[in-house]
Amino acid sequence: MWDMRYGISVPNVGDPGALVEMAVAAEESGWDGFFLWDHINALPQMLDPWVVLGAVAARTARVRLGTLVTPVPRRRPWKLAKEVVTLDHLSGGRAVLGVGLGVPAASEYGAFGETVDIHEQGARLDEALPLLDAFLRGRRVDHDGEFYSVHAELDPPALQRPRPPIWVAATLGRERPMARARRMDGVFPSAGPRAPTPEELATMVAELNPPADYDVLGVLTDTAGPAELKVAGATWAIDGPGSESETLAEIRTRVEAGPPGA
Repeated sequence: MWDMRYGISVPNVGDPGALVEMAVAAEESGWDGFFLWDHINALPQMLDPWVVLGAVAARTARVRLGTLVTPVPRRRPWKLAKEVVTLDHLSGGRAVLGVGLGVPAASEYGAFGETVDIHEQGARLDEALPLLDAFLRGRRVDHDGEFYSVHAELDPPALQRPRPPIWVAATLGRERPMARARRMDGVFPSAGPRAPTPEELATMVAELNPPADYDVLGVLTDTAGPAELKVAGATWAIDGPGSESETLAEIRTRVEAGPPGA
């Protein structure tokens, strides 16, 4: 049986220095991962998560660093790959890339003249993932698709081999996101607007039938502790804001208390 790992997931808001200090506190308190959200226009006082994570990399030595999740359809895959590779080098090989579509579509896409059609967003994500995979490995990409035309090789590749893990956001019962998750290295499950129950998570894991080295992220709630998530098949227990009104100071208090059950 695997050892559960514990991550903290924090909105990319507020004082960037406070986020960096929270990441340092997370490492000192025994957490295994520090992850930022990736919103651009959905919350107040939003920051660029990759810039903040670069600063975090310089102040930490052990915790995994990444996003949960980056909306790939509003990004250029080659630019995103360069950011992930840079974070991987800065951190000594600790970068993780969480990917998804991103919500709410009206503020994250429509406000900038980009499509809010979920089917097109899904198609863009599906086309982008093989490009990201190749760029992170340092391979040349020659691709002419529906949305992207790329003929390039990015150097350097990521420090990790074969590349940093890619975790895919997927919703229980939706086959296309589930199929997308099967092709990558991990899954960040949801059950619509909420975290899945342990029973729902177990159903998703059974449908995925993942290999032994696959990452399954379970979200800690009042009814889903580390033990329940582990039985359901989670390899990571993720803690985050308990409500939309919870402040970063309140999250910091939980971070300093250390992972529950660790």
